[in-house]
Amino acid sequence: MVVVTQIQRLLRHFSVFTVAAVFLLSSSSLVQGADQLYRYINDKGVPVINDNIPPEFVAGGYDIIRPDGSLLRSVPRQLSEEELQLRNTEESRARFQEEEDARLRAWDESLMLRYSDLDDIEAAQSRTMRDLKIRISILKSNLVTIKSQIEREQQKAADIERRGGTVPEDLSKNINTLRLEIEDTEQSIVVRNVEIESVKASYQRDMDRFKTLIERVEMRRIQSQPAKSNRPTYY
Repeated sequence: MVVVTQIQRLLRHFSVFTVAAVFLLSSSSLVQGADQLYRYINDKGVPVINDNIPPEFVAGGYDIIRPDGSLLRSVPRQLSEEELQLRNTEESRARFQEEEDARLRAWDESLMLRYSDLDDIEAAQSRTMRDLKIRISILKSNLVTIKSQIEREQQKAADIERRGGTVPEDLSKNINTLRLEIEDTEQSIVVRNVEIESVKASYQRDMDRFKTLIERVEMRRIQSQPAKSNRPTYY
């Protein structure tokens, strides 16, 4: 009876060792047979390494590792809707700031290359304004001429109709063409007047920005000068 009991104990120990050995061998073969493994956190907060990752744990992020444990790639967790909106807002703000800084740098460089002082900007503004006003004067002169032409053509058409005749097609086309020219010329005058106001505003912005740059340069010059000592000088 004692011998039988000892044999049963040996069999139980042998079964436990066999199961453990099979588990270790299967785990070892799993690692050796996989080119890459996945390391993730399960629902209990425990790190898990396996040759696949359950779909419900993908959103939490995971690492792709080699069988020796070295990292191949890390996949971050998926952001929530609020986090995505916040990130997009921050990225948009940062991108806008970068673009604005680049625009200001280009503007500053252009101003410093074109002008040496505020008088240069005012002189450039005067030249541009003078050119625009000359163009408007030419347009107004053309408008007067076109209106005189259409009045003569309309008078011809009226005389023909009073005599009971039919206005020639060429004359009617000419009158219509002159009307279109009047509309185009009047529109061009409006555009030039708007351009004058735009040019004024543009040069004013240039002058304001140039003043800011000059003030910065002056401030840096003052700051770079060594501080004067208040101690009396003895000779």
